[in-house]
Amino acid sequence: MTHNPKHDPNGRSVRLGRRGFLRGAGLVAATAPLAGCFDGLGDRDGTIRNVMETANSLTYRVQRMLLGMDDLAREYSESEIRQPQRPNGSTDPRDPDYLALVASNFSPYRLEVKGAVGRPLSLSLGELRAMPARTQITRHDCVEGWSCIAKWTGVPLSHVLDEAGARADARFVVFECFDTLGGGAGAAKYYESIDMRDARHPQTILAYGLNDQGLPVSNGAPLRVRIERQLGYKMAKYIRSITVTDDLSGFGGGAGGYWEDRGYEWFAGI
Repeated sequence: MTHNPKHDPNGRSVRLGRRGFLRGAGLVAATAPLAGCFDGLGDRDGTIRNVMETANSLTYRVQRMLLGMDDLAREYSESEIRQPQRPNGSTDPRDPDYLALVASNFSPYRLEVKGAVGRPLSLSLGELRAMPARTQITRHDCVEGWSCIAKWTGVPLSHVLDEAGARADARFVVFECFDTLGGGAGAAKYYESIDMRDARHPQTILAYGLNDQGLPVSNGAPLRVRIERQLGYKMAKYIRSITVTDDLSGFGGGAGGYWEDRGYEWFAGI
């Protein structure tokens, strides 16, 4: 069955956040631990999550209508970068294949682009850096309530999709990552997904640079996605491959992302 992003696996309408709500939610989130982007929200019955669920009142369809096709997230000046980009989620993957890449300064790294494409790709970092680049200074909003402004440089995802000949009627892009979260029977590789409208948004980039330096391991080296109109957990780090697809059911738990499989909202628009 083709995944429908308007509903979660239990058939409930997906409810979405907005930047304005994040400002109000900060008072609640400030009482939670701030060690990672998801602390305090992993418990689906937690106070913070309940507040977020109550305030996230827009359906996917209405959110799309309000955002518009190419509305841009605000971009900032250099003077507004006042602190280093705070890492979110995992910051130091211990997966053996990833550690081998770190040890070799990512020289063997290849980004696989596959699925509903006419020309599957295997791209080195050098090839990605040689593609047209975009630099943007934007604000990262965490589901916890904190935010950071940083300067990101990378190749527009739309360009990579065009190079791969992504099928015109494909619906989703899935990012599969090197990092494993959780332990024991609950361990799983991180993954995320977005629809094709966000994939082709002009500010959606595969970032390899942060604040005029190479992307650090803690922020997702060698490659992470920036989706500036969505919350931080959507912006997958340590990207291994990109799959263009019509159906999300074959990835992870089928809800469209590691955290979505555990109850978070799929669209997460702001």
